[in-house]
Amino acid sequence: MIDNATLKMQFLFSLRKAGVLDKQVLDAMEKVDRKNFVNGVFSEKAYDDTPLPIACGQTISQPTVVGLMTQALQVTARDKVLEVGTGSGYQATILSLLARRVYTVERHSLLVNNANKVFQKLNISNVTTILSDGGFGLEQQAPFDRIIVTAASDDPPASLLSQLKIGGIMVIPVGQSDNMQKLIKITKTDGGYEYQDLHAVRFVPLVAGTEKEQ
Repeated sequence: MIDNATLKMQFLFSLRKAGVLDKQVLDAMEKVDRKNFVNGVFSEKAYDDTPLPIACGQTISQPTVVGLMTQALQVTARDKVLEVGTGSGYQATILSLLARRVYTVERHSLLVNNANKVFQKLNISNVTTILSDGGFGLEQQAPFDRIIVTAASDDPPASLLSQLKIGGIMVIPVGQSDNMQKLIKITKTDGGYEYQDLHAVRFVPLVAGTEKEQ
């Protein structure tokens, strides 16, 4: 059986091989144990470079995709970040080590509750989780230095673009089907928006409304 140290080394190697080379991002991902965000039999696969199922029919993203998205976001220690799609809380936890403040919105109340328990367990104090329709963003806390969306949209929602500061960056998967999604980086400038295609990806769709599970 492979020990944890070896698994961690393989985990970091797979990130570098995929193009995650930013030292701060690699350090953050090394510090955050993915095992805290998966349950049962899937905890054995926590260091595998693969998406894994979580509650509410959602997934925890593939680590290399998390790394590439975080790297593209270019987070600084002064930034206020909005994450759309809390999911397991894994991405928000990594962002908490890089940013000043993270606001994360999630449409499933069960996932909000589960993520909050993990944040409490890990003593994370700069992440705020909100049950909300992520497509609307979080106007009361706008504008944001960075916005990351962990569900695919046909087009970047205008409501989210409007909540981005001038000079701010948004990273979002776009595409109309599972087979045709692309991760894009959007930089807001004085004159409008600059778009950069990054990678082919596959994410669950961005869905309107909220779900309050019993």
